[in-house]
Amino acid sequence: MGYGFMDIATTPSVRAVQAEMGADGMWADFRGHREFDRFTDNEKAFIGERDSFYIASVSETGWPYVQHRGGARGFLKVIDDRTLAFADYRGNRQYISTGNFAANSRACLFLMDYPRRARLKIYAHVEKLTLDDEPSLTEMVTDGAYGAKLERIFRLRLEAFDWNCPQHITPRYTEDEIAVAVSPLRERLAQLEAENADLRARLR
Repeated sequence: MGYGFMDIATTPSVRAVQAEMGADGMWADFRGHREFDRFTDNEKAFIGERDSFYIASVSETGWPYVQHRGGARGFLKVIDDRTLAFADYRGNRQYISTGNFAANSRACLFLMDYPRRARLKIYAHVEKLTLDDEPSLTEMVTDGAYGAKLERIFRLRLEAFDWNCPQHITPRYTEDEIAVAVSPLRERLAQLEAENADLRARLR
């Protein structure tokens, strides 16, 4: 059975607020229209291009925690159309997300493409694996060029995903993206400087 993202997100309290704001009619018949429980080639390509994401967990006391994860482009691996995985390297050693997932496997991920103003949100269950549990998976997600100590593997089982509208996403660009964008300007500037130098040489 497929689960739509809104089927999970829309709780009784959410429905009450929707009704209060006059938006309940928009979502009353939502089930069955958007059952995104398998990644398509579109989502796989999008995930493979990301170099960071945000992941939310919740503690036994009910407090949410949001963590930013970053790495080389594509470090969040698509294992199959319902499974993601990534290597967990040693950081500040607080282990808040890791501890939360031990108590409650539910997670929500936000994957952002700021230049294109696109946002993919994912509901998943998180499983913690040791490095020896599944050696082939560990090898698949490990970045040998990354200098940090690898501590564990996280495997994520998809429940549902959805795309958000781009209306309030402010475009932002990485250093590499800016370098690519200004490369023609740099080349043109170098060309003009060479032409100026040639003209100055002729006028001497």
